[in-house]
Amino acid sequence: MNVIQTLAISALPVIFAITLHEAAHGYAARHFGDPTAWQMGRISLNPLRHVDLVGTILVPALILLLSSGGLLFGWAKPVPVNFGNLRRPKQDMLWVAAAGPGANLVMALAWAFVLKLAMAMPETAYTLPLMKMADVGIDINIVLMVLNLLPLPPLDGGRIVVSLLPHRAAWKFSQLERWGFPILLLLLFLGILGKVLALPIGLLRALFAVVFQFNY
Repeated sequence: MNVIQTLAISALPVIFAITLHEAAHGYAARHFGDPTAWQMGRISLNPLRHVDLVGTILVPALILLLSSGGLLFGWAKPVPVNFGNLRRPKQDMLWVAAAGPGANLVMALAWAFVLKLAMAMPETAYTLPLMKMADVGIDINIVLMVLNLLPLPPLDGGRIVVSLLPHRAAWKFSQLERWGFPILLLLLFLGILGKVLALPIGLLRALFAVVFQFNY
């Protein structure tokens, strides 16, 4: 595929994967008592409300082009959550944090159904582009889910760990949050992050292939 085709096929699944991940946090926060995101108009399935020009469009597009479609990464505007407003802040933090990766899992399954349907349909001019779009949708959602479940604040996995730890240990562990993204970037540039993510991503891709009976 040329540059235009790659961007056209990848744009929809990438934007939805990144933005609906954030929307899910807002929905969960509202459910558990924090209306902050709702009051700011951020609880929406409209991706435009969550798009960050750099993180949702420019960075994913650049990475896609530089990696020839082999790597996907990006972010949306973080949904504001005031954990102090939650009915049970420490316990409910787990569900608010897990909502984002959970949304990515649901989207990965949805794209897998689309791919399976496209494979079963009579071949038309739209069949191959739809299959490639669905494949990107599965990949980006698996990658974002696994990445965000890493036990490093402020990633969702880090917040889940904070929720599960005893109060004193949770407070100490949460102090890592200020260093979370520098640590993540360091691991990325050292090539360690890719190695850490490779096994769970590979296992999930293999599981999808078995369950839906298609190959990557």
